Amino acid sequence: MGIVEGDVAEGVEARAVPAGEWEREPHPSDSLRTFGAVVQALREHAGLSRAELATRVRYSKHTVESVELGRRMPDTPFVDRAEEALGNTGALRKAAQYLTRGEAGLAAWFRRWARLEREAVSLCTYECRLVPGLLQSEAYARAVFEGTIPLRTDGELEAQLAARMERQAMMRERPTVPFSFIVEEHVSRRRFGHAEAMRELFDHVLERSAPRNVTLQVVPLEAGLHACLDGPLQLLETPAGQRLGYSEGQKNGRLISDPKEVSVLCQRYDTLRSQALNPKESRDLLERLRGEL
Repeated sequence: MGIVEGDVAEGVEARAVPAGEWEREPHPSDSLRTFGAVVQALREHAGLSRAELATRVRYSKHTVESVELGRRMPDTPFVDRAEEALGNTGALRKAAQYLTRGEAGLAAWFRRWARLEREAVSLCTYECRLVPGLLQSEAYARAVFEGTIPLRTDGELEAQLAARMERQAMMRERPTVPFSFIVEEHVSRRRFGHAEAMRELFDHVLERSAPRNVTLQVVPLEAGLHACLDGPLQLLETPAGQRLGYSEGQKNGRLISDPKEVSVLCQRYDTLRSQALNPKESRDLLERLRGEL
């Protein structure tokens, strides 16, 4: 979930991602590039421009371009409509089965965790740096990526933004999975852009945290020192009942599977829950901050 915001067997030994992997920028996966090339080839064979295909699939020309360039994960409606528009060969539906979700635009050290959280039966997030990626508005995410050093090209930025928005879809698609967020109050007070962008962010966070399976708690400024001062962390439970943790720092991330280490992280998170505002108080605070803009 880091500012740039993976495939692991159960019981895998926890380790930091090797330094060589840290240097890899988030690029489209081979499966996305291949799928995009197939879409482009079928479109050109049919004599259609990107704008014409966009009209037929009822998506924007930009979306069609992003899919063809391997920057965007196509959803099921796109695949089905493109299949019909491009001859019903079956090629797109079959190729879509092998797409690797969540890799384009994701940092190398985060990909393993990103895969795990899509299958998790529960997910907990503590964040003290910025709004959690799963709750970010598009404008906020764009501002985060635009401020990343080293600077990204426009194409890389769009790939990262598309991956962030695609990752958020799992919250809508999995309404029975508990999502818990604990966020420091100062994160919501840090300004970006103009007042309207801040109001949009608050609205987005409040909307995303409204469903019954989502819990958002804010750690107020007056809470003082607490159990999670070592930094942001994430916890999840796999369908097999294994608990895993994830921590992230500058240009690296670590998946934690050692039961003793994960147990300590769970204790810290549970303790912080009791130190944070309850969900209603947290929403009231965010609404008040929004009203002060």
